[in-house]
Parts: sequence; structure tokens; C-alpha cells
Amino acid sequence: MKDNIPSRSFPVVNVLLIIANLLVFAYGMTLGRHYEEFMYSNAVVPVQLVADGFTGEQLVRLTTAMFLHGGWFHLLSNMLYLWIFGDNVEGRMGHFKYLIFYLLTGYIATIAHVLTDPQSPVPLIGASGAIAGVLGAYLILFPRAKVLTLVFIFVFIQIVPIPAVVFLGLWFVLQLLSGAANLTSQAAQGVAFWAHAGGFVAGILLVKLFARREEYFNYQ
Repeated sequence: MKDNIPSRSFPVVNVLLIIANLLVFAYGMTLGRHYEEFMYSNAVVPVQLVADGFTGEQLVRLTTAMFLHGGWFHLLSNMLYLWIFGDNVEGRMGHFKYLIFYLLTGYIATIAHVLTDPQSPVPLIGASGAIAGVLGAYLILFPRAKVLTLVFIFVFIQIVPIPAVVFLGLWFVLQLLSGAANLTSQAAQGVAFWAHAGGFVAGILLVKLFARREEYFNYQ
């Protein structure tokens, strides 16, 4: 639902990213039967990327794919995570550096997915990889934060403050296990778990380069 770390300043880039994702999705909904064509022409197709290399068109697709979503649940779940965790990471990096960090971890996440299935003809879309990078950065910058989470116990619903280390740690383990299962079966087909894992690791590794020095060391 939310974390317990207040935003230091208005997260203008984070808000603009959310608005951009919503607007792109809304535009896609106006296309009717041309929606799938629009998605395919702006998505990353692993087999095409491997064949073409990092051409201008493929570099554009690496960016546009991050703003495409396959449905309302895909969109809103991604935007919820970005809303909860992105504002604080932006506050520790600054607006411009946060934007570069977001895009860079998104690119790395996409490449991680392509490396695990380079011959796949299935288009890759979604902001999940870039958001996973934000989650990785959040884990390093705010290890003592708490995440207010809805927990369903049979018919009862509880709001539980879960330590960010536990919440994000379990999320990452789930991506690894699901990704491993995806390599050996078709059960998880359609979800780019290795993009999530790759973006998360990239966020952890790159946060020190992007966070303000005093901010990074204050939260170790």
C-alpha cells in the first residue's frame, strides 16, 4: 500500500513516468483492432534484437517497450510499485539522475531477458524491469524502511508493516524461482522474470553511482 518514508521533495520525474505510462496505455486503447500492431511495432522482440544488434530502431524499441503494458492489471500493479518506491529513490538521487537510472536499469533488465531466451519471437513489454531497478536501489538506500502491506489470512485482511528487506528480498527470491521454472517448463510463459531479476541486481549495483554521496553513506 505504501512505505513509511516520506518524500523529501516532490518526485516530479516519478510522477511524469507514471503519467507517461498511463497516457501510452490510454492511447493504445483508442486504436481498437490496431492495438496489437502498435504494441508489436514498439516492443522488443528478442530474436530480432539478436539478429539486428543495437541499431537505431532497436535502441528506440528498448525505450518504448518500457511504456507499454498488456492490460489494466499489468499497468496498475507496475504503477503502484513505482508510486510506493520511486519517490524516495528520486529524492536520494535527484531528478535527472533518477531518470537516467530508471532507463538504464530498464535497458539492462531487457538485455537480461533476451540473454535467457535469445530466440524468442514473443514481444517484451512493460516497465517491470526498470521498476525492479528502483526496488533494488530502495533496498540499499532504505534497509530499515517498513512497507504497509495487505496480508490475506483466509477471509481476514490485515495491514502489516513488513520490513523492506523482507518484502523486497522475498520478491526477488520469487523472481529467481519463477525464472528458473520458466527455463524448464511453459508454466510461467508470458512473464519476464529474468528481466525483473536483472533489473533488481542492476539497481543494487548501480545505486552507489547515482545516489548523492552523502545520501548513500547515510543509509548504510
